[in-house]
Amino acid sequence: MENQFGKTKDVGFQFGIRKTFPVSTKRVWDFLFSKKGINIWLGQLKNELQIIKDYETENGITGLIRVFEANSHIRLNWKSTHWENTSTVQIRVIGNQTKTTIANHQEKLLDAEQRAEMKVYWNKIMKEIGTELLRYR
Repeated sequence: MENQFGKTKDVGFQFGIRKTFPVSTKRVWDFLFSKKGINIWLGQLKNELQIIKDYETENGITGLIRVFEANSHIRLNWKSTHWENTSTVQIRVIGNQTKTTIANHQEKLLDAEQRAEMKVYWNKIMKEIGTELLRYR
């Protein structure tokens, strides 16, 4: 029997991860949307991220920025080159001057295998982001 963990009634499979860091919300947001930050969580862009515009990375991720609320959250479509489907990713930054939580949620994943792939991906990414945020504290 197929593993149904992470399957929703309406949006296929999903994965979410949250991690809190002892740095300000502004610092986290500014890092996530710096060239270095974007390269970590999305990949090297072939074009600029803009609201309601398509994007593409050097490693083949494509999509469309749906929502961008500075210092709050971004919501985008996400399609890897080897996928037939497009998922939705939301990254939210929640906190204050002393600690901030990055909450990442990805839905519309095709199956448990794709969910597992993204679980590995986002756990690795969150670790890299944490290393960078704490490096220059």
